[in-house]
Amino acid sequence: MIRLQNVSKLFKRHRVLDHVSMEVELGERIALIGSNGAGKTTLIRCLLGEYTHDGDVTIGGHSPRAERTSVLGKVGFVPQLPPPLKMPVGQLVNFAAAVCRSDPKRIHDIATRLGLDTHEILARPFNRLSGGMKQKLLIAIALGRDTRVLVMDEPAANLDPEARHIFFNLLAERLENTTMIISSHRLDEVASLVNRVIEMDMGQVVLDDRVAEETKLSAMFQCHLTLLRPDAAIARTLAGWQFADRRDGVEWHGLVSGPDRLRFLGTVTRYVGLLTRIELAEVAPSVTLQ
Repeated sequence: MIRLQNVSKLFKRHRVLDHVSMEVELGERIALIGSNGAGKTTLIRCLLGEYTHDGDVTIGGHSPRAERTSVLGKVGFVPQLPPPLKMPVGQLVNFAAAVCRSDPKRIHDIATRLGLDTHEILARPFNRLSGGMKQKLLIAIALGRDTRVLVMDEPAANLDPEARHIFFNLLAERLENTTMIISSHRLDEVASLVNRVIEMDMGQVVLDDRVAEETKLSAMFQCHLTLLRPDAAIARTLAGWQFADRRDGVEWHGLVSGPDRLRFLGTVTRYVGLLTRIELAEVAPSVTLQ
């Protein structure tokens, strides 16, 4: 599906990509990790056909630079930083759908699943939306086409827990026919989403390894926490995860999506001195909080 052969890129004599070669098959989910300056963003821009470079890059046998319109019609991209577009939401959706010859309704439907009613904000400029609303719309635009490749840079960073779970379900629906590349500077943020890890440093691939898939993207876990005493800080944190206070601030129940388990546990361990019990049990995705 994706093939890079001896890809190099220089900026003012500084080699940002240094003879990178890799092959990514259909259905693989790649965590592209590395520190700032490792070459991740430059690699992604080469995949999107934005940069000239040495070496060859092909997606489905076609060059994203030489055949950009046809190739990018099959590629969905979710940037980490939303572009400063002043275009109204309705116009942006129609434009994005036209570029890939898709039905705008598909974008609106996915946005609705994520909790964003685009019909209420059709006339609002994109740059006037909240961070979470921008992220939901960009995800809907990326997924609202017949993508064979999804390239995402910290895609769920601005989403609330419920929207994150829906986003993971949307990805799960595409596992058989879509290749995914998820860029991050931290493996723990994306580890449960992927089945292969590629680490970059100084413009080179320094690690390429496959990882076991222990949890489905659509998995859900029911979580019960008991605290030593009520605490305002952890109460705000748990409320942000949409947990319910079941007994005077010391017993909390909630649902955590499978791919968010590490992120959630990392969050609550900041309050380890207050925790007397924590239980996680996998439940059917359709289960509601008991």
